Amino acid sequence: MQTDSSFTFVLFGGTGDLSMRKILPALFEAHRAGGMLADSGKIVAVARHVADRAAYLDWVNEHVKPHVSKNGVDETAWASFLDRIEFVKIDLGNPEDFTLLRDALSGRPGIRVFYLATGPSLFVPICRALASVGLNENSRIVLEKPLGYDLKSSNAINDAVGEIFAEEQIYRIDHYLGKEPVQNLLALRFGNVLFEPLWRREWVESIQITIAEELGVEARGDFYDNTGALRDMVQNHLLQLLSIVAMEPPHSMDSDSVRDEKLRVLRALKPIDPRDIGKVAVRGQYHAGVIRGNAVPAYATEPGVKPDSTTETFVALKVEIENWRWAGVPFFLRTGKRLADRVAEIVVNFRAVPHSALGASALRGGANRLVIRLQPNETIRLYCLAKQPGEGMNLASVHLDLAFDRFFREGQMEAYQRLLLDVINGRLALFVRRDEQEAAWRWVEPILNEWAASNKPPKPYAAGTWGPAAASAMLAQHDTCWLEEEN
Repeated sequence: MQTDSSFTFVLFGGTGDLSMRKILPALFEAHRAGGMLADSGKIVAVARHVADRAAYLDWVNEHVKPHVSKNGVDETAWASFLDRIEFVKIDLGNPEDFTLLRDALSGRPGIRVFYLATGPSLFVPICRALASVGLNENSRIVLEKPLGYDLKSSNAINDAVGEIFAEEQIYRIDHYLGKEPVQNLLALRFGNVLFEPLWRREWVESIQITIAEELGVEARGDFYDNTGALRDMVQNHLLQLLSIVAMEPPHSMDSDSVRDEKLRVLRALKPIDPRDIGKVAVRGQYHAGVIRGNAVPAYATEPGVKPDSTTETFVALKVEIENWRWAGVPFFLRTGKRLADRVAEIVVNFRAVPHSALGASALRGGANRLVIRLQPNETIRLYCLAKQPGEGMNLASVHLDLAFDRFFREGQMEAYQRLLLDVINGRLALFVRRDEQEAAWRWVEPILNEWAASNKPPKPYAAGTWGPAAASAMLAQHDTCWLEEEN
């Protein structure tokens, strides 16, 4: 694949929410930093609800500018960023309109990147229309989630896209893989001798991965009610994070070496017997409650949601990996909407010491733990026990902060910024390969099927709490608890 930094970045869904909040702000930050984007690089937005370039730039100024640079916008940088942007009005349902795009891209140097910030139902029609006007050569295509509703529909999309683009041209994006703490997790494990000897069943008691949201379904009720938390978050984000945490050391950081090791983890996930789903899987749905002092409605009363909906807004799972490194170590995955806090974190609980001459504190599981916080504040903390000042030998928990901002002058790069630069420069390591996606769907499907066949509704939980009590009970069976329950 060509990796020339000259590029044309074509943004389908140019007036969508994702373009407004993430993609265009990330491209601006790369532009503002200087040197990350070739001077000749252009951004071509594609939409049908805007008349022309002037009207589109008005939209960008009104809707995108508030989402860039927390410390204010450098107006000179902003003006030069707008100079990069061009616009083509296209009806995505009309393949003949793609000749307008072909003509707009004619003669431009470097690689072409097509970013599909659209619904998945448009992925295949857009790819076929691009091929019909010869735009599938010397190009890369970025596919946003969700990629399918189940294994069959996912394979159908991948088959159709794969007829037009080679696998090395396809970038299936999962923005959690671009977050700075996830990158630093790889650096900690594979760049230091300290952690890797401990990163195994002999020393790790359990691992928790949580992605919690305070928000409800907002304006996505229609979409979410046909999707649910298992498809929306577990099949992609949570299983990808699990594979990063549990993977074997790759022989290099090239794209296939990393993704080969992630795939081995996904294929080693212990299949869930439908008869055991009640023991290892909890699903819930939020009812009315209070978030930060404000009353919020029940899921079933949200716009676009069926009043008798049995769609889950919360999932907690116990997962096991059947290999030598992780056999017997439970991985607890959790995600949900309208929970008590907005947080994404990975918690590695190490085993207690085998014998303590210092009292019971040192015998408590999880006294030593590594907490990788992905959001809202990105940090890595190592917890251990230390002697409290004063008389006697009383132990208390303390933590070591990996304060990267104190060591590096450069600010942390936002996930989308890193991933978009990787697409432009042809780096595939942080993108999901097709066989990874298939392995994840294959593992998730028995749960989906059992829930669909079951007459049991999701367990209710009040908005503003941490989900159904059954999620805590599942961990209690293993003599552990969720991190927030420690306090």
